[in-house]
Amino acid sequence: MQIGSIQSLWRYPVKSMLGEKLDTVSVGLLGFPGDRGYAIRDERAGEIRGAKKIPNLLQCSARYLEPPSETRIPPAEVTLPDRTTVRTDAADANARLTQALGRPLTLWPRQPAENIDHYRRKERTPNEIREILGLEEGDPFPSFEGIPEDLFQYVSPLGTYFDAYPLHILTTASLRSLVPHYPEGQFAPERFRPNIVIASTDASNEKEEESWKDKVIHIGEVELQVVVPTIRCVMTTLPQGHLPKDPRVLRTLVHHHSQHLGVYVTVKRTGTIRLGDGVKVR
Repeated sequence: MQIGSIQSLWRYPVKSMLGEKLDTVSVGLLGFPGDRGYAIRDERAGEIRGAKKIPNLLQCSARYLEPPSETRIPPAEVTLPDRTTVRTDAADANARLTQALGRPLTLWPRQPAENIDHYRRKERTPNEIREILGLEEGDPFPSFEGIPEDLFQYVSPLGTYFDAYPLHILTTASLRSLVPHYPEGQFAPERFRPNIVIASTDASNEKEEESWKDKVIHIGEVELQVVVPTIRCVMTTLPQGHLPKDPRVLRTLVHHHSQHLGVYVTVKRTGTIRLGDGVKVR
């Protein structure tokens, strides 16, 4: 069934920083080459961390200086909150990030899966988890069904800096479905950090992604296996780019979308996708 076409493609060179738009991309088994190629380690906490714990990361952006590949993560240029730039391979990159974000930080390229200590997660209390998820008193935890069990021990799937799976997909229909519940809200795709935004053919299908469980998304020769709905957290409320801080965005998702928006997918068949390509679900 034809469900729409590709409206935008996004890659994020540094986890939790603003990313870069693409016109075309070769999809590998780990999604878009170079996506989350780097991440930030909070040396005070002793752990890889993102904007859930370091909100000002969303005031930074990053772009690659040359095309990445499945086997090589090239240097990227990071724009800091004061609009100055630093390369990821610069000798003073860690010092510049530390000064800009006000805590001791180091920048790390993706590490081999065997380096398990690099990926190890610090233990979280239930209250910390509720804070990260933006839950208020009386709110239930969202369903964690389908989330890899390793993520309770490691900050990401070993060998990657993904939150859970290689690619995250949103539709314009699901974004529009939020507007009647909070008309003043800015439900821009950037707030939800997708890799692929699909312009929906059926604008009335408000929770389109919910019907895709266990189905396969076809974009030209590329096949993507839908795995699980994406749980949303406090990152959706944080200011970034032209978007203001807005806690009501997450409250809308909690009340009307079971705290989910979009889907995570794995790659069944690799290939190239482009803006405007048709999208089918089977």
